[in-house]
Amino acid sequence: MADRYGSDILADNPHRARRPRSTEQPVQIGMVVEDAQTGFVGAVVRVEYGRMQLEDRHGRTKPFPVGPGYLIDGKPVILTAPKRKAPTEPTRTASGSVAVAGARAKVALDSRIYVEGRHDAELVEQVWGEDLRIEGVVVEYLGGVDDLAGIVAEFRPGPGRRLGVLVDHLVPGSKEARIADGVRRGPGGPDTLVVGHPYIDIWQAVKPARLGMATWPTIPKGQDWKHGICGALGWPHNDQADIATAWRRIRGRVRDWTDLEPELIGRVEELIDFVTQPAQ
Repeated sequence: MADRYGSDILADNPHRARRPRSTEQPVQIGMVVEDAQTGFVGAVVRVEYGRMQLEDRHGRTKPFPVGPGYLIDGKPVILTAPKRKAPTEPTRTASGSVAVAGARAKVALDSRIYVEGRHDAELVEQVWGEDLRIEGVVVEYLGGVDDLAGIVAEFRPGPGRRLGVLVDHLVPGSKEARIADGVRRGPGGPDTLVVGHPYIDIWQAVKPARLGMATWPTIPKGQDWKHGICGALGWPHNDQADIATAWRRIRGRVRDWTDLEPELIGRVEELIDFVTQPAQ
């Protein structure tokens, strides 16, 4: 008769249950995990600083430490920190141009682009800044266009020293249209390009959908437009600090060129092409 236990009856007990060994598993968002101690089952919805948050099917959430003591599909696991993906170079800039990996900014050209105000300059920098640095184009803001003819004369545009100007509310019959026309006919006109968008302010060039609106509110004539917009949206607008905060809020919703109206995109691209043309 065979000896089922061998020479040592304590060496192998067939009645003793074998405990499954835990395996390491990087934690991932969406992974369904069971806490072995409490029985709480939920999907991973957040992971940071060595802790994770699980959400069960009823929407309840609980925090847990990343580590041992969990089950996935009934099997014990030791949860580890998520694997970090190697950073990848973006293939497109915020303006939609092909990204040039490792490109360094050029020395600034003599040519310039002028925009009306600080907000205009900040938005252009946010979307086209990478392209402008590669091309060596500097953007400056004027603080208004009432004295644009004098500013252009002081700049003295010429071949190899071109000036592009972006104007708000450039529509037929407007004050801005008359100023632009005077610049075109004045000294340096051939090497100056004045273009504009139809919006009262650069704020309107941000698609209203990015702020959860179908359209921008209509502000009655005689009322300060930016204060009126803030009031219509229920935002504070008592002083300039409130207006600055509102603009940061609007600009913060802009991810890239697709969040801007085409009437602005086309004009900025036109100016960049104009001032980067080589001297004839």
